[in-house]
Amino acid sequence: MTKALIYDFDLEQLAAQLVSWGEPAYRAKQIWDGLYVQLWSNPEEFTTLSKSLRQKLDESYSFRSLTEVERFFSTDQQTIKVLFRLPDGQAIETVLMRYAERRTLCISTQAGCAMGCVFCATGQMGFRRNLSSGEIAEQVLVFARELKSEEARPTNVVLMGMGEPLANYDNVVRFLGVLTGNLGFNFSHNKVTLSTAGLVPAIVRLGQEETNVNLAVSLNATTDEVRDRLMPINRKYPLKELIAALRTYPLKTRKYITIEYVMIAGVNDSDEDARRLVRLLRGIPCKVNLIPFNPFPGSEFKRPSEESIDAFHSFVKRSGYTVIVRSSKGAEIQAACGQLRGAYPG
Repeated sequence: MTKALIYDFDLEQLAAQLVSWGEPAYRAKQIWDGLYVQLWSNPEEFTTLSKSLRQKLDESYSFRSLTEVERFFSTDQQTIKVLFRLPDGQAIETVLMRYAERRTLCISTQAGCAMGCVFCATGQMGFRRNLSSGEIAEQVLVFARELKSEEARPTNVVLMGMGEPLANYDNVVRFLGVLTGNLGFNFSHNKVTLSTAGLVPAIVRLGQEETNVNLAVSLNATTDEVRDRLMPINRKYPLKELIAALRTYPLKTRKYITIEYVMIAGVNDSDEDARRLVRLLRGIPCKVNLIPFNPFPGSEFKRPSEESIDAFHSFVKRSGYTVIVRSSKGAEIQAACGQLRGAYPG
């Protein structure tokens, strides 16, 4: 009999289980603290609990669903991509990016992706399945334990790995509750970013939740014709609907939506594209991330010239927007934006 993954259960569910075993409900908070604060990874570490209760936890729950298959390091050793195998044989990739003051985790929410964006390696592998909330959380735990051994911890989490987070809505929102909850990882909402390809009804629904995490939207085109080609989801939720949803998205004071724009040579990097982008974004509190295309095997697209990137950046900035050109870490190990594929070696 397969044991349930303990990270898939919330505090109330654990408390109910403990009561059914004749244990006091408050033990659930001790378990929660052990999982997400102490970062213990097996029942024997829970020395605040009785030996008999530790044994019940061991018999009833699994504390591990991810098996590391391979690890890749960038040239400067500051970016690590890990390929994990799931119990059913599916694969996901997770990335740790080290900066001077930050340690950012880029985590996956699905094995594969159904969005089919043509500039993204994950989109080309197709959809395999959703990850459970616990499988999403375990990616954070794996690296949090590693960093703890260095007397450090993750500072930022971005849901920008494999998959479309809002297509796995319930599990992702459940995970965000653990990630930002006072009794869980206790991450600041401002340090967590969810990136979506533009599932309009789910964006509207997310705005009504209490997650308050940062929203990033992968826009990548300024006309429906080009966005239809790059991102099939645009045929269902065209630019007019997406932009309308962003204009009405509820934001806390001093918060912005991040507009992600993957720049592809000869496709969406012209001066006219820059002008249309500025017009599209009018009235939306946002900042713009320009992401020069990261090549991957089999792709027909190319990165724009530095001149095109600079001209596009300058125009958007002069128009009054905060805009940066993202320096994609880990491109040489296929760990940068759009490059995660979840492929086993060999």
